[in-house]
Amino acid sequence: MTTSHPQLDISPVGILRIDHVGIAVADLDEAIEFYARVFGMRCVHEETNEEQGVREAMLSVGPTTEGGCLQLLAPLSPASTIAKFLDRSGPGMQQLAYTVSDIDATCAELRSRGVRLLYETPRRGTSDSRINFVHPKDAGGVLVELVEPFRAASSNHF
Repeated sequence: MTTSHPQLDISPVGILRIDHVGIAVADLDEAIEFYARVFGMRCVHEETNEEQGVREAMLSVGPTTEGGCLQLLAPLSPASTIAKFLDRSGPGMQQLAYTVSDIDATCAELRSRGVRLLYETPRRGTSDSRINFVHPKDAGGVLVELVEPFRAASSNHF
């Protein structure tokens, strides 16, 4: 039996690809070691983001970051969003992130479609990217992160 879906006439919102999947962890160093030892993933970037309250690492899923990344997020304090997530849900998938070409345009288009975003204006994310989040209640229970990578003349994404 073949099922066909009518073609939807909806304009794109500027999503280019899956950027990363965010995983909440209690101990960043332990998690980096686990993903390297078990899955052969390589840490390509590590930083502390005081504004977001996390110490984080990006791990390349394949030989390059073009295949997407796994982002490991460990709380800096018990009051951080990631610490609250760990208390409520335990370690595991915290968010799904998409690379967007123009975060301001994407946010405006999503708002015009009735979608709530967590921030009025984008904030600083990993590697000086610009980020915002779609409210999970408006995205099927998934926290969706929108990422506009930092653009420098000789910059790579990570």
